[in-house]
Amino acid sequence: MYDVIIVGARISGSALAMVLADRGYRVLVVDRITFPSPTSSSTNLIHPPGVNWLRRWGILDRLNEHSIPEITHYSLQSGPARLVAPLPSVEGVGYALSPPRISLDQALADAAVAAGAELREGVSIQELLTENGVVTGVSGVSKTSGKMSEKATIVVGADGKNSRVAQLVDARKYRDQPVLSKSSWTYWEGLEQEPLVRTYRKNRRHPFSWPTHDGLSIVGVAWPTDTFPTGDPEQTDRSVIEAFTDVDPEFAERLRQAKRGDRWLTGSVPNFLRTSHGPGWALVGDAGATRDPITASGITHALLGADLLADAITDGLENRPMAEAMAGYTARRDRLIGDHYDYTRDYARVADHSPEERALIAAMSRSPRHGQAMIGLFATVVPPEQFYTRDNFRELFGYLGGAGEVPWTSRLVRWLIEGVPGRPAWASGTADRLIASKLGPMGELLLRSPVPGGSGRRPVSAPTA
Repeated sequence: MYDVIIVGARISGSALAMVLADRGYRVLVVDRITFPSPTSSSTNLIHPPGVNWLRRWGILDRLNEHSIPEITHYSLQSGPARLVAPLPSVEGVGYALSPPRISLDQALADAAVAAGAELREGVSIQELLTENGVVTGVSGVSKTSGKMSEKATIVVGADGKNSRVAQLVDARKYRDQPVLSKSSWTYWEGLEQEPLVRTYRKNRRHPFSWPTHDGLSIVGVAWPTDTFPTGDPEQTDRSVIEAFTDVDPEFAERLRQAKRGDRWLTGSVPNFLRTSHGPGWALVGDAGATRDPITASGITHALLGADLLADAITDGLENRPMAEAMAGYTARRDRLIGDHYDYTRDYARVADHSPEERALIAAMSRSPRHGQAMIGLFATVVPPEQFYTRDNFRELFGYLGGAGEVPWTSRLVRWLIEGVPGRPAWASGTADRLIASKLGPMGELLLRSPVPGGSGRRPVSAPTA
């Protein structure tokens, strides 16, 4: 009998197996694939919190055969407003990476085995074993040895958005939303390898690019689902370069001078959170939470979620009933990803920024603290609840440009914050509500934040090394 059986051996499954096996637990990992196995569903970007775990676990050393440049800055351009800022650091890691996914999956699986986990490849799980309503193991078919059946204290589904484990336990979806955006992306050869993630927003298109590995760059565009263009590869070439020409003609010319190095891939996923535990089972990674790839948070949250679940399973095996430990895991998982999940869904609408939003982006470009915190928000370093506060945005309005650059509504808000004699509470409260009305679901976070002058959080400062 095993302590833990993990179904799914990619990012979250192998990371979880590695940590638990390293702690001395008997761990079995099964997957229907055989490594190395490519996946076309990921643009590979890993934000600093995820890179930090890979560094701590020694996974980066297993990727040394590749040249993987450190990405130190992210940018957002919307119309004339352009924000470029350095990434906040997490335990000294102030950079993102974009390694080849096939090598990352292999490195994590190898690390799990090296830690003592047992990996069985080519195994398809068909049923879960149960006793008195509690999951006690798995049964399935191995490509090499036929039928198999194993038992464990807990079974974990780490088998992606179409999780077989989630289906078998009938895990409920909540806060779900269908596909919001679709993207075309590929690898480009011959582009200068700047340490920069480029993102843009104009005409309901979201072009993006960054250096990945071995001299390659990822280049792509996301569209709302209702405007996603279809066509052959040459038509996609034209659509993507046209989108870049609209926002950054100089970079578009670089694309024309270089060349596409691979076939076009299409990314589109639904958005949902799933109930992440039940009697004898738990879910991690995309099995428990899937969101639009537009913020590239999937791999990072999969790694952080694996660490959370490893601690919870350890707690359940050592200290208290597993059900209590898993309830704690669910609460921490939802705190980790919940607000960023809403932020991602809002971002994935690929709506053009309003003049008020562009004025705020320009203001962030004038305030290094706000600019880095905004980049940190996108990169999963700064929690949304720490960024979207009354204090933070009232201060940000002090960095707005001159009257000719700023819409009258933004000037009104600035006057309510700074110009009303005596700065009465009604004026700043009205300003808060006007700001929140332009922030979509994130406006609710702002209105829930403490009122300045009372007790509560200070405005966010981006973490530093």
